[in-house]
Amino acid sequence: MIVVVVGPTGVGKTKMSIELAKKYNAIIVNGDSMQVYKDLNIGTAKVTEEEKEDIPHYLFDIVEPTDMYTVYHYQKDLRKILDQNNNKNIIIVGGTGLYIKAGLYDYEFTDETLEESFDELSNEQLKIKVDEKEPNNSIHINNRKRLIRVLNKKDNSNKGNNLLYDAIFIGLTTDRETLYDRINLRVDKMFDDGLLEEVKKLYDNKIDGKAIKTGIGYKELYDYFDGKVSLEEAKELIKKRSRHYAKRQYTWFKNQMNIKWFDVNFNDFSMTTYEVENYIDSKM
Repeated sequence: MIVVVVGPTGVGKTKMSIELAKKYNAIIVNGDSMQVYKDLNIGTAKVTEEEKEDIPHYLFDIVEPTDMYTVYHYQKDLRKILDQNNNKNIIIVGGTGLYIKAGLYDYEFTDETLEESFDELSNEQLKIKVDEKEPNNSIHINNRKRLIRVLNKKDNSNKGNNLLYDAIFIGLTTDRETLYDRINLRVDKMFDDGLLEEVKKLYDNKIDGKAIKTGIGYKELYDYFDGKVSLEEAKELIKKRSRHYAKRQYTWFKNQMNIKWFDVNFNDFSMTTYEVENYIDSKM
């Protein structure tokens, strides 16, 4: 059995995954694009060793922050875990919808590591190829770098609308005001738990890459350490961008997957867990 727990940031996905793993004697697999990185813990709200309760967790802390890790790599890694543990119950938990969908649906990617330089082609020949690939492009014939970038851009030969695994999709939700309040409070707690110190260590060690440039909580504090914003401005940006991200997550999940949504009872989370378990049992 595969159960997928999704939803926006700050809604209780990690807690739900632990409860379900205990109930169904399952392993837990990460479905978040940032939690694959080592040393990015507080800012990604990564599950702690204490929270794991000795439950096996996979695809957490598997690459360095300087490594390039994409949905293409995640698809291969997730499917390998699923194939190796096909005799076990599995809980996939996370908020990165594209990663989860690419892993469970029939998305097909070409090898992203193979890029051509096209040194043998003139600008005119490059432009002809680009026009064939993207007829409505407006790229100038002398912009060789951009022409090559377009030709190297990988296409999905299959958009991935067919589910390859027998999975049950669970979504956790709440009203917008409650969610935004929880996000704001969680950012405050991250700072109390040492987010500033976590990011300062990365900054001092000159750690840079996709994870830092795109990770909410990291790029803002790097700007703070660079003197571009004040600490208070950085904190408010983290809250604002986290709220915007949550909104985008909702939109994506509601348009891309067949999900059963549950309103979270934050006063008594066990009630929500009970509802989710009853639903899963009805599908087994």
